[in-house]
Amino acid sequence: MVTEPEHNSQAARPVGADGAGTLVIIPTFNEIENLPLIVKRVHAAQPAVHILIVDDSSPDGTGELADKLASTDGADRIHVMHRTVKDGLGAAYIAGFKWGLARDYTVLVEMDADGSHAPEQLHRLLDRLNEGADLVIGSRYVPGGTVVNWPRRREILSRGGNVYSRLALGVKIKDITGGFRAYRRHVLETLDLSSIESHGYCFQVDLGWRTVQAGFDVAEVPITFTERELGESKMSGSIVREAAFKVPRWGLTHRMAKLRRK
Repeated sequence: MVTEPEHNSQAARPVGADGAGTLVIIPTFNEIENLPLIVKRVHAAQPAVHILIVDDSSPDGTGELADKLASTDGADRIHVMHRTVKDGLGAAYIAGFKWGLARDYTVLVEMDADGSHAPEQLHRLLDRLNEGADLVIGSRYVPGGTVVNWPRRREILSRGGNVYSRLALGVKIKDITGGFRAYRRHVLETLDLSSIESHGYCFQVDLGWRTVQAGFDVAEVPITFTERELGESKMSGSIVREAAFKVPRWGLTHRMAKLRRK
């Protein structure tokens, strides 16, 4: 956990305990089966939050379904962004962040479309923000965190990736690859989002690392991560290779910069 005094006045500002002022960003690509389920669960758990569906031109009709969900929501809580290219999870989230920042949301949340992140546990992230954190990560690997129905190989890969990232970067975050997150808007306003080129879970490491380096308070709360039941995982070998090369480079660059300052 990292705290810098100059951020404290911002961090102390309360967020809506009922989700007011919160934007949940849900990137989609071929999630036509999962999307209506996750949207329903989000609004059952937190009726006041708004949802931004960022669809990367899904050929299965996810984007069209998202438009239908938005048009039939009487409270105007669902919004849709259609992107013409599929260039990774990171790019989709950055587009969503910029959309939300332009519309004065106070909290921006990352959430998967496949149900692996439980909307019923979103309140844990929002409550921790209200206690003063700037970024809250829903963690599988702190006491109380669990994974359900995950293949052993995937869990080993995830745990190994987190240990690898912690050692390479020298951070204490247990689940820096985790994708269930809540950011205060001033964190994202401070970071240079246009310079982020990472994809997949490397994007999560990248943004978490930048948040720590900027001196913000990063906290973790336990969540239950449940393997998707519908659709196909987006994990690929290229995502793993990206992290394997980029993460140690960031750590080495940081350590060399510290040595030069001495």
